[in-house]
Amino acid sequence: MVSLFDPIRLGTVQAPNRIFMAPMTRGRATLDHVPTPVMAQYYGQRASAGLILTEATGISLEGHAWPYAPGIWNSEQVEGWRAVTEAVHDAGGRIFAQLWHMGRLTHSRFPGRGRPVSASATTAPGLAQTYDGKLPYEEARALDLAEIPALVDQFANAACNAVRAGFDGVQIHAANGYLLDQFLRSSSNQRRDSYGGGPENRIRILEDVTVAVAQCIGADRTAVRLSPNGEIKGINDDDPEALFVTAAKMLSTLGIAFLEVREPDFNGTNGKADRLPVAPLMRAVFDGPLVLNSDYDADRGQAVLDAGQADAISFGRPFIANPDLPDRFARRLALRPSDQATWYSRGAEGYCEL
Repeated sequence: MVSLFDPIRLGTVQAPNRIFMAPMTRGRATLDHVPTPVMAQYYGQRASAGLILTEATGISLEGHAWPYAPGIWNSEQVEGWRAVTEAVHDAGGRIFAQLWHMGRLTHSRFPGRGRPVSASATTAPGLAQTYDGKLPYEEARALDLAEIPALVDQFANAACNAVRAGFDGVQIHAANGYLLDQFLRSSSNQRRDSYGGGPENRIRILEDVTVAVAQCIGADRTAVRLSPNGEIKGINDDDPEALFVTAAKMLSTLGIAFLEVREPDFNGTNGKADRLPVAPLMRAVFDGPLVLNSDYDADRGQAVLDAGQADAISFGRPFIANPDLPDRFARRLALRPSDQATWYSRGAEGYCEL
């Protein structure tokens, strides 16, 4: 039986514990999406995590439209990230970059973006966060078949940039309603070509991206995040069990470093008691380390490890006000609450000032 405090091998990385820091957008980069010195301080403070997964990081200008979130498509961004990875490594930590394309959740109000792209011509519900305030999402155009190789190359180039910046590996963001998730799910993927239809076709773009990234930096430095968590950002799937089990099988054959699955609690407290969790089915077909995420505390996380349902747990919001989270868990100390008003603000308050 393993503990949250036991080491674990993740491809090329030997993590000293199984308490990972989940990716969390914090909005402290520049207007041009360049990481800033305060970000190096922030991530360095949290280096005792078994592994840090960065906030979602844009792979291209056109696929990135979140105010003050970082990118990794140009040399200035790479240099900014190098300061972050050096701070983490100097503190004894390990860090993966999460690679992100927002798909239909981008907005033309951001300079140089143009019309959003997605699996199909659909529109996200709600409002986009822009530098000009909240604006309605725009209808995306379906990504043309001939454009897909260039998109795959953008992910691979971003992974190469991440290694140049000193990251230990990357995580492909295929969750939470963003572009790759828009291809995966039946409600947002209405294509009739080789990237649409049944689950085997809808996972094709994820396979293309994962293979390209693995060819660039190695499968043992490549991870993926999926979210079989019901409707999110207006997309859903009519058979999530078949979809995500098929995806997990495919990723297992590629030998990636680990798979992270974000799935909510199914104890009835969040209104999702009408369906069973998908992660156990994915666990049965994925041979590598499986990491679970979504509102865990130390006791629930350990219970999941005890039951053999996962190999590690990623914690998000607890790390915001508790950079020493593994030590606090080990000593059973109370956790500091975070100030939600500072989650996406621009300064050090609520970020590095604790």
